[in-house]
Amino acid sequence: MPDLPTPQNAAEAALLSECWDAVLSYADLCTSGSASATQLATEAFTHGIDELRAATAASKSTGTGRRALRLPRIPLLLASVRTVAAAWETSGLGHRLDPDLRLWLHSDKAARYIGPPLHRPLALRGLRDMQEPDAVLLWLAEVESLPMSAVARRLGLDPAAASSELAQVRALFRDRCHRNHLDTPMDAYCRSYARLLDAVTRSPSAETPEDLSRHMARCVECAEAAACLRLHGGGLPAALSSGVIGWGGLAYLERRRRAAEAGMIGGRTDAAVDTGLNEGKPVRPRIGRTGILVTAVLVSALALTVSLMPFGGSKGGDANAAQGESTDGQSVADPGPSFPSGSKTKSGTGSGSRSGTAGSPAVADSTSRPAGNSDQEAQGESSSPAGKQGGAKGSTKSAAPDCRVKYEIVSEWPDGFQASVTVTSTKALATWSLGWTFKDGQRVGQMWDGTFTQDDSHVTATAADYNKTVAANGTVTFGFLGSWTGSNSAARDFTLNAASCQAAG
Repeated sequence: MPDLPTPQNAAEAALLSECWDAVLSYADLCTSGSASATQLATEAFTHGIDELRAATAASKSTGTGRRALRLPRIPLLLASVRTVAAAWETSGLGHRLDPDLRLWLHSDKAARYIGPPLHRPLALRGLRDMQEPDAVLLWLAEVESLPMSAVARRLGLDPAAASSELAQVRALFRDRCHRNHLDTPMDAYCRSYARLLDAVTRSPSAETPEDLSRHMARCVECAEAAACLRLHGGGLPAALSSGVIGWGGLAYLERRRRAAEAGMIGGRTDAAVDTGLNEGKPVRPRIGRTGILVTAVLVSALALTVSLMPFGGSKGGDANAAQGESTDGQSVADPGPSFPSGSKTKSGTGSGSRSGTAGSPAVADSTSRPAGNSDQEAQGESSSPAGKQGGAKGSTKSAAPDCRVKYEIVSEWPDGFQASVTVTSTKALATWSLGWTFKDGQRVGQMWDGTFTQDDSHVTATAADYNKTVAANGTVTFGFLGSWTGSNSAARDFTLNAASCQAAG
């Protein structure tokens, strides 16, 4: 799989941090698996970066100092996903794409995005004709569904005036769409409705005449124009996402809305580089020291109760199996993403942990002991056959890990890197939570196909809603962007659902 392009400056590094999640989200819609989604997103990001670099070089060579009108960065990169997907279909990699997307790529709808400019979707033309700061403001607020405080912080706007500025930008977008609609080649019948369409969409209280409604039900272009021109009623986000992205636009919009509501959109949240993407969401309270102590006491009491339960005996000193399920280490209060200011839950055990694989029973080995000795071993299955333990303590052997982890640094640049993590489990999982430890103090900034918490050097990655289940001998892959200083060695001490996991070489 190709690597992401190495950022040439701070602006490109910020672009990678801010836009990668959006690109991967759309690539996941377009493909049939997470590995294909990551490859499609990577190739699309490379294509988009090259396009941006070429546009920057062209603007500098003209000497005017003005940047050519183009799509904002996120929709430009989403368009790159569409372009690379079309290239896959042409080059014989179409089996890796969503079947519905493959049908769309061969339809007249897809041809509109690469055909004559005056025949392209109206929202696409209207957004492209706006100055980039205005277009970015509109896209972040309407399609990415970010709260205005986050949008204002990212764009350097006055938070108090951001809402009024967004209203002006909406009106500007409508004006651009109206001009483009009048410039669009159309038949006399459609043109006869142009003025009426403009008048009806200007007023929130205006009723649509019956003949105009029947016409829009049959004419795709006029229906698109009505959606772009009508700024009231909440239809602008759908008009933008469908007109600019094309296939899967509405599904992408819904994903971004859910991600924004869950606080999953954003990069690093430390004060130095916070992009403000997590603003506007209530801060989750920290777990205080008292809460930690109470939790520790409860866990200890539960462990003591289990250890004192009578297991019963049999001739020869053989022990009955004491079975119990281990927990997956996932926070019950909030399965969604957490931030540095939110509650953190360490997942996994230390190097001295002797617990079995999550979901598998832990067999206790009990041999003949003096009365009153309740010290029980719980080191996995006993390696000694029944009847050969005698009166001495039976030897035990830890069960082999039921999972393997492949940790790979995909790309690295000064003070930043991209990593991919692939987990293979021999047992079926209803959900998963992977923990690991960084040796050199690396920090995770943004994760896709999962959510994360980090406490000092320990990181816990938790499944997303759509990749929780893992079949027996199945794999799950996720990735993240991180920062490093001095050294960037591989992660270690992996645990899957609190059980030790082997790192693949």
